[in-house]
Amino acid sequence: MTNPKYKRVLLKLSGEALIGTKQYGIDDIIIKEFASQISQIQKEKIELIIVIGGGNFFRGSDLEKLGIQRVTADHMGMLATVTNSLALQSSVEQLGIDCRVMSSITIDAVCEKYIKRKAERHLEKGRVIILAAGTGNPYFTTDSAASLRAIELNAEIMLKGTKVDGIYDKDPVTNSDAILYNTISYSDILKNNLEVMDATAVIMCKENNMPLKVFNILEKGNLKKAILSDKIGTIID
Repeated sequence: MTNPKYKRVLLKLSGEALIGTKQYGIDDIIIKEFASQISQIQKEKIELIIVIGGGNFFRGSDLEKLGIQRVTADHMGMLATVTNSLALQSSVEQLGIDCRVMSSITIDAVCEKYIKRKAERHLEKGRVIILAAGTGNPYFTTDSAASLRAIELNAEIMLKGTKVDGIYDKDPVTNSDAILYNTISYSDILKNNLEVMDATAVIMCKENNMPLKVFNILEKGNLKKAILSDKIGTIID
């Protein structure tokens, strides 16, 4: 990689991205591919922060529909993100990359407690950090957690890896004439109710001048390309 555009990056991965060809859970082929892409970035001395969702196992809002109390449901969702984080950590470490999982809720037996200064120290030492359990609070999504940590840890950009090539004016899955944006403002995201992230996450990025890039992470090599240039995905600024 020559002259990467960004030196410290936060990558937000949805839990659904880990499903691959399965109906739920973790596809080992997909997670190994993600680990491979992560190792390419780490070897270029780019500081990488990762936040993973838990939608491949549980979503708090979905569990609530089953009659589970919302706070309990959200805590179950947080634990799902810990499971995903540990799985990704294992795959990354198999490639010889130092990696730490840090959780917003205390689970000392399996991972570290998230502390900002400690997270920064891991980054300075060249370790990949995976931040689990969202913000540690119910009613907040992992998108909001990613926005918060990107701002808090002074990331230069937040990358959101999805199943599509970027942000469209309408759903590209059901509309063949959907138009892909190269760039768009946070104000337009909010005004047009585009489903990029939840409103809290969008507003946090907007108010703190945190640029966001949405791109297709399922395509091999796209993480490297997203950091190397702005010719891939959609930039929100």
